[in-house]
Amino acid sequence: MVVVDYAAVGADGDIYARSLEIFVSRLADVYERGGLASADALCLAGNAYGAAADADLYEVCARLGEEEEALSVDDVARADFDAVAVVLSDPCEGARLPLREALGGVNAENVRAGLDKSGNTLCGTFVGKVMASALAMGESNACMKRIVAAPTAGSCGVLPAVLLPLARAGEADEEAVCEALYVAAGFGQVIAARATLAGAEGGCQAEVGAASAMAAAALCSLKGGTPEQCAAAAAMALGNLLGLVCDPVAGLVEVPCVKRNVVGAVNAVSCANMALAGVDYAIPCDEVIDAMGRVGSLLSPDLRETGQGGLAATPTGVKIAQRLAQEG
Repeated sequence: MVVVDYAAVGADGDIYARSLEIFVSRLADVYERGGLASADALCLAGNAYGAAADADLYEVCARLGEEEEALSVDDVARADFDAVAVVLSDPCEGARLPLREALGGVNAENVRAGLDKSGNTLCGTFVGKVMASALAMGESNACMKRIVAAPTAGSCGVLPAVLLPLARAGEADEEAVCEALYVAAGFGQVIAARATLAGAEGGCQAEVGAASAMAAAALCSLKGGTPEQCAAAAAMALGNLLGLVCDPVAGLVEVPCVKRNVVGAVNAVSCANMALAGVDYAIPCDEVIDAMGRVGSLLSPDLRETGQGGLAATPTGVKIAQRLAQEG
């Protein structure tokens, strides 16, 4: 299922959405990266670069021999689709029996056990559960468990971490969570269009930073915030993480990525709270996003997912990489 309306199909097979509708394509027309097949495979008229210039959704559907399905956001919010079930699942269960031990160990159990045992935390029960959920989802990704890359695999723990505790506590039903996810998706699409979501292009600010902004807007909306408050929450969350580099130790999406998911989630909660309390941000959300894109372009390649700078270049980081290389 792809959320699109009119879309241009690029030479790499990706589609570039402009608004929200639902299109269900045949599995045979989706290649291994999860995008649609190339313009040639879709039998669309391509330009000099092999792209199907300005092809809209309905033309794509006609070429695929499929009937397009366009639903309103309200209809989709009430639909029972797999993504909601995945998001509402318990990631902590996946951390108990990992397929592969995470490089930094499995810590979500420790956080949750500490909460269950004493409940004596500096942040309170809710934020403690946010932290445990973010750790669990990040560790599930490291252990090759099922995750939802929202917006990326490296930042997959942020959005569910702020929504799961509310859903489990009965403070948000499935429809409310769906609507919050659509708000998050809208902000994520703007970030993708104006800047980037890729750590290799913009550093970790583009991954955990964007996820934090999406989560802050989603939380704000879930709690009845206005669109202006949602934008302020997103701007604060992204602004707080501006300049965050991507420096995975040994090139693995584990250290420091998993713990940064916790930072992104807690940052989202703080910014949503501030926005709901009427705190505004001096820089408009669009300008914060543009600034993130410019900062990302100025980062050294060593600080953009190559595993050659930052924590990855510390003596201990280098030793870990060498040990893993020897272990094969």
